[in-house]
Amino acid sequence: SNMTAFPTIKLQNGVEMPVIGLGTWQSTDDDVRKAVEVAVAEAKYPLIDTAEIYQNEEVIGNILHKMISEGKIKRDDVFLTTKLWTNNLNPARSLAAARECLKRLQVEKVDLLLCHMPAAFAENGVDQEKEVSVEEVWKGMEAIYDAGLARAIGVSNWSVEQVERVIKSAKVPIHNVQNELYLYWPQHELAEVCKKHGISVTSYGSLGSPGRVNFTLPTGQKLDWAAAPNALDDAKVKELAEKYNKSPAQVLLRYVIERGIAVIPKSVTPARIHENLKVFDFKLTEEEVKALDSATHRQRLFLQPFMEGHPEDPFKSERV
Repeated sequence: SNMTAFPTIKLQNGVEMPVIGLGTWQSTDDDVRKAVEVAVAEAKYPLIDTAEIYQNEEVIGNILHKMISEGKIKRDDVFLTTKLWTNNLNPARSLAAARECLKRLQVEKVDLLLCHMPAAFAENGVDQEKEVSVEEVWKGMEAIYDAGLARAIGVSNWSVEQVERVIKSAKVPIHNVQNELYLYWPQHELAEVCKKHGISVTSYGSLGSPGRVNFTLPTGQKLDWAAAPNALDDAKVKELAEKYNKSPAQVLLRYVIERGIAVIPKSVTPARIHENLKVFDFKLTEEEVKALDSATHRQRLFLQPFMEGHPEDPFKSERV
């Protein structure tokens, strides 16, 4: 399996998760088809990260199925991660929703299934199901795992408090936590807690998500993003890029990897898809990681305002 060409993180149940993969948020249809083709066939990416809400599982499933049936790759060359959206977190619906994900991806099981958010919503995706706790959500995830539909299960965008609460009642441990984590939102507390409990961490937005400003809701509405300094322009990052003859993006990815955390940089540009993978031929020193850790600016970019008012809103303490 080509996964061995890249470093992996061993999950609590022995599953090996590659430390790098292709993120596909905001990548639909033609874009994602080309991106996955370049990433898997050419660059040999060992992991693809998607989600129900990205509305590209079907396209990804088609392209992978085609490559597998043509003998270009084997199924186990690609670690496949997907996520259940908020309207499918209620354990009454999550098992059926997971089966739908598998159908769209044309696989018998995914390698990692995450619940995309902690807050459960009604089937319409609009009304909050305030009575569904994260403990309940996790029971639904465990049922998916017990049914053999995923080799590992985890959570995304959960607070430290929610992770700790579920650990207490979990029958199947949380295998992975995927949260926003980058230079200006380094998530040291979350990383510590996960380390203590043997939970692997995946960073999204590792480059400071410069593409987020182009995001439009399915309704066509653009979101207002708070002004944020671009992590790619950070003086220390640029200095290290020069020192190692790497791009600022490669330094930002290496910073996260150096902390034992997986990265899933999203790109649809072939040159960048290749570039993002070339982060294993240099290392940052402990001092350099510490220097990046000490960046004074702190800013979460994804506050997920739609969860406001839900008892399981993970960021309620941060809302003004």
